[in-house]
Amino acid sequence: MEKLVLLMIALLVLTGCAAKSGSGVVSEGPDTYMVSRQAATFFSDLDNLKAEALLEASEYCLSQNKKIQVVNIIEPSPARVFGNFPRAVVQFKCLEKTDVE
Repeated sequence: MEKLVLLMIALLVLTGCAAKSGSGVVSEGPDTYMVSRQAATFFSDLDNLKAEALLEASEYCLSQNKKIQVVNIIEPSPARVFGNFPRAVVQFKCLEKTDVE
């Protein structure tokens, strides 16, 4: 019984250390893009996924000397089945710094 408990704890620790995956910046049309982040476990924080996606989106626009305008943040709420882990998608535009939203 003790071995089973130790094995379960070890699996939880290893699962918690699993890497997240991301899409990178993907074009959806003229000056419109999407970035996604998906956790590798059920135990991941959705707020961190959103923050990481927003940071990548912002850095992408800044690298083009533009400003970000977030169009939509999608937090799919699927049934928690194997491989369907928490995910955040940020849709955004890169606008000229002089553009008025």
